[in-house]
Amino acid sequence: MRKQGNISNELKITLPAIGENEGICRAMVGAFVSRMNPTIEELADIKCAVSEAVTNCIVHAYRGLASPEYGDIYILVTCYRDGRVKITVRDSGCGIPDIAAARTPLFTTAPEEERSGMGFSVMENFTDKLIVSSKVGHGTKVTMIKKLRM
Repeated sequence: MRKQGNISNELKITLPAIGENEGICRAMVGAFVSRMNPTIEELADIKCAVSEAVTNCIVHAYRGLASPEYGDIYILVTCYRDGRVKITVRDSGCGIPDIAAARTPLFTTAPEEERSGMGFSVMENFTDKLIVSSKVGHGTKVTMIKKLRM
């Protein structure tokens, strides 16, 4: 744990990008953030946003890459003394060629899989700020910030 400035606590998670780990990530982040005494609604919002971000990594990040069969999901949760929670979910997968298009509701690169394309919209609705950065061939980083009522 690193205590500097306004940071009160941090959690780092690295797990394989496989379906069964979505629930684990959601539960770990929820348990960690609950030490900040969020409302039930705030905690549900955070868990839902994390679930969407992790699911995006599992479904899209490593699609079509020859090696490895699956990659990793990296999560950093930073809790601040002023009640902010910053959650960064990152992968080292294929990247997103057009972030603006990917953030459009109902956009999907796999319509044959009956995907709704709402992941970024959900993350944005359940957090106060969403930042998406990506580089084709190098991965994507999603940063979500939520201010808890204190």
